[in-house]
Amino acid sequence: MTSIPDNEDLSRPVPIATRQARRVALIVAVAFFMQLLDSTIISTSLPQMGQSFGVPAVAMSIGITAYMLTMAVFVPLSAWLADRFGARNVFLVAIALFTVASIACGFSQTLTGFVAARIVQGLGSALMTPVGRILVLRNAAKSELLNATALITWPALFAPVVGPVLGGFITTYLSWHWNFFINVPLGLAGLLLVARFVPGDRDSEARPLDWPGFFLTSLGLAVMLYGLERLAHPESGMRPTVALIAAGVAIGGLAVRQLLRAPHPLLDLSAFKVLTFAVSTLSAGTIFRIAVSATPFLLPLLFQVGFGMRPVDAGLLILAYFLGNLGMKAVTTPTLRRFGFRRVLIVNGQIASLAIMACGAISPQTPLALVVALMLVAGLSRSMQFTALNTLAFADIAGAQRSSAATLSSMLQQISMLFGVAIAAAILNLSQIARGEAAPDLADFRIAFIAIGLIGLVASFRFMVLPPSAGAEVSGHAQEN
Repeated sequence: MTSIPDNEDLSRPVPIATRQARRVALIVAVAFFMQLLDSTIISTSLPQMGQSFGVPAVAMSIGITAYMLTMAVFVPLSAWLADRFGARNVFLVAIALFTVASIACGFSQTLTGFVAARIVQGLGSALMTPVGRILVLRNAAKSELLNATALITWPALFAPVVGPVLGGFITTYLSWHWNFFINVPLGLAGLLLVARFVPGDRDSEARPLDWPGFFLTSLGLAVMLYGLERLAHPESGMRPTVALIAAGVAIGGLAVRQLLRAPHPLLDLSAFKVLTFAVSTLSAGTIFRIAVSATPFLLPLLFQVGFGMRPVDAGLLILAYFLGNLGMKAVTTPTLRRFGFRRVLIVNGQIASLAIMACGAISPQTPLALVVALMLVAGLSRSMQFTALNTLAFADIAGAQRSSAATLSSMLQQISMLFGVAIAAAILNLSQIARGEAAPDLADFRIAFIAIGLIGLVASFRFMVLPPSAGAEVSGHAQEN
């Protein structure tokens, strides 16, 4: 079976297995969109929520922290649960938990009640991402993996861009409660679609739970992520932040030792012996994701703080960035088929990194058409790199490794996203402090974009360790060359 080209004749019959893989990927994408939209939409309504609860806006950050830490605790458990109870069943429970918790968030009357609802939401989110990927991997053949991965990648590209714009509109013209109620129709649709169209599955050799591995992995991840989150707030003090990150790394080292020694480890680390997985997730992939994760954080600040634009005008420019992301589907598949993963990750990685650096060169005097063109290029190259990385990661993963590989990938992506935002915020703050200014201006944003772009540029050359035939069975590159 071969992958379906983008210019396919829709009148031709599509193999049942291919239709099934697409259907599962699309359903998973709907759930991912709900989850990621919720993660980004809340930031615009924190001041209004603080007023409703009678607390300062800064106190509302505990809702974000509680959500993040709950995710960190339970993400490592997702692979074992999927193998023990079936990925479809766990995915249904994850969507149900997330939806019910969203309703509870919307009806919260106190900060305590809101935080409790966010903890339940974090539990649903922790299971949703890795288990959703497991479902896609189990239903897609290698020849279908590229198209399936493209479908489940678009929420990660779309939600961070549209979330703040949509959240600002809802908070302004409705109320902050609807930022959570908007999840209800998406959650109900997801439940119905999964129950109706996603086949059941169950691992016939479910392992006993590795309790020490679960404890150490979850604790190490939670402590490290909390430290990275604090890195974006240097006013809280750097010593505790550095101590948290160091403690997270140390506990993580103990967790790795436990996972390597346990007869039935919580996570199978043998996936890191696969070159394509290791490069696209652990080494070059993580470093590059740090760079591209910082961009959606920096751009709205650049346009509003650096350019002095209104939020609505800044949102329109961010939409151009999204349109570049949206154009990915028509470009990525034929590009990978023509040039292969190695060449695309190197060259497109350099283009994406230079586009990030170019964002530091624009100013309020830059012609609008040039700014829009830059946003399109930055969005397109970012989305192509994301899809290529997410697809290559599982190109050579054996069936028995897929559950653990999906969980490990989710954990590393969570770390890279927080690290990207933390590094960008830290650079802005340090540059501002060095200049002795009370607020960041264009000079600080230039330094931040150049530094982030250089991180991506270094990572793009790291992809040179891949062989030219890397992932050829998935991309179809070897058959044409």
